[in-house]
Amino acid sequence: MATAREIMTADAECVGEHESVLAAARKMTGLGVGALPICGSDERLKGVLTDRDIVVKVLGEGKDPAKTEAGELAQGEAVTIGADDDAAEILRTMTAHKVRRLPVIDGHVLIGMVAQADVARALPDLEVGQLLEALSTD
Repeated sequence: MATAREIMTADAECVGEHESVLAAARKMTGLGVGALPICGSDERLKGVLTDRDIVVKVLGEGKDPAKTEAGELAQGEAVTIGADDDAAEILRTMTAHKVRRLPVIDGHVLIGMVAQADVARALPDLEVGQLLEALSTD
């Protein structure tokens, strides 16, 4: 079975924990993505910032995206997957944590991102359907 390293999108770009949410939004727009890993100056992953986080936790609460740091939106320990974990483990992790994207780490270094679409290409249709169902329900 394929591993995270084999199916991920490599070279994921980060937003720095002290960069503004506005800068993160611009980076997302330029890259055509809906989420960015939040990386600290210590090269450790702090969390993942999504376009929905920006809308709900910043704009929806009346905060200034130019003055709000990306790191302020990182909550708890980031859900990740190891580079050598297989697609079934990715499926279990996404389902258990109800996330559509997972940062892929090797040791503590971010090496890529694996998205629901990546998993869909690597798993049989039945398992993909179960993932989609799990992520679509509350």
